[in-house]
Amino acid sequence: MSEASEKQAVSPSGGIGVVIVAAGRGARAGQADGPKQYQRIGGRAVIAHTLDIFLSHPLIGPVVVAIHADDAELLQRAAGAHAERLITVIGGPSRQASVRLGLLALRERAPAKVLVHDAVRPFVDAGLIDRTIEAIGERNGALPALPVADTLKRESATGMIDETVSRAGLHAAQTPQGFPFWPLLAAHEKAHHLGKTEFTDDAAIAEWAQIPVKIVPGSPDNVKLTWARDIALADQRLTSAQQRFPDIRTGNGYDVHAFEPGDHVTLCGVAIPYDRKLSGHSDADVGLHALTDALLATCGAGDIGTHFPPSDPQWKGAASRIFVEHAAKLVRERGGRIANADITLICEAPRVGPHRAAMTEALSAMLGIAPERISVKATTNEKLGFVGRGEGIAAIATASVVYPGEVPA
Repeated sequence: MSEASEKQAVSPSGGIGVVIVAAGRGARAGQADGPKQYQRIGGRAVIAHTLDIFLSHPLIGPVVVAIHADDAELLQRAAGAHAERLITVIGGPSRQASVRLGLLALRERAPAKVLVHDAVRPFVDAGLIDRTIEAIGERNGALPALPVADTLKRESATGMIDETVSRAGLHAAQTPQGFPFWPLLAAHEKAHHLGKTEFTDDAAIAEWAQIPVKIVPGSPDNVKLTWARDIALADQRLTSAQQRFPDIRTGNGYDVHAFEPGDHVTLCGVAIPYDRKLSGHSDADVGLHALTDALLATCGAGDIGTHFPPSDPQWKGAASRIFVEHAAKLVRERGGRIANADITLICEAPRVGPHRAAMTEALSAMLGIAPERISVKATTNEKLGFVGRGEGIAAIATASVVYPGEVPA
């Protein structure tokens, strides 16, 4: 009697275990973004979608994932919060070997039934899992499959059609394939000890071991992602199905500076001749100070004083474009794209209109965005308040930035 058969006789059993096979390299799908089970569809790794279905199913107990030795970190990132529920094993050189190692990892849990599923079938659904579980008996397995619809041709050695194969009774096998746990483990152990490695799925091993397997209706959606095109189509399917909430953030800034004796004011990076200047530790460019705060606000990076404290002598007389360029750099380091910048200057004088084009050009260079994404406006304060009395200039700025991902629920 094999070790698996002996354990079957003495160990209590119950529940439904799962072995998810994820040790392959997926060369046919390309390796630009890693093995296909970790490539992203709908913004997440393929295997993450697969794990969601099984771990959310109320009948599923322990879940083993057989992975490649190099992929532990990839699985950890893909599984996220699910990682704590997984039993991880290093798979073997073939799918058959990986399943066997996954089954061995379940021995201590002794599930009554086990499902074996390909990690790269992310569109399996709860109904298919239910049908498979229900069809597993004490001595028989269950195989979800679809009747073959295409006409089948057998090719000759010369590349010509040798014959047309009848499709009557033919089915395309899917996963998860389900079995009573101990008989399947015993079959894998026997095949391993006899050096038989040619089985491409567990239904084939069961057939060899004379375990009856019942066919249950599969699902046309339960496709196996094999080629790069499969990955692209799966991503398109999920992306179009999702209600997207792009991460667009808006920041506001406000600043004001009083006049003092001088011969020019600097507004939005442009020096404008005037009989006074703005008072401040730097060049007191009120428009750029407001814009700096607006940009920093989109990524929660504090305000201008956080990065350029007026008590620091190195910023005395500094050009305020330094502040804007620093804020834009912080935005980009966080993956942000500046979509729009809008500045309103509030003053009775000097006139802003003649200098608007130069201001827009200067801002375009600072922000690295096209001039049509920049707006510079000016208004008076209708002779009201300190601005209306010509005592200073105020500015309001708004920045819109698009960040990667989407707004969390």
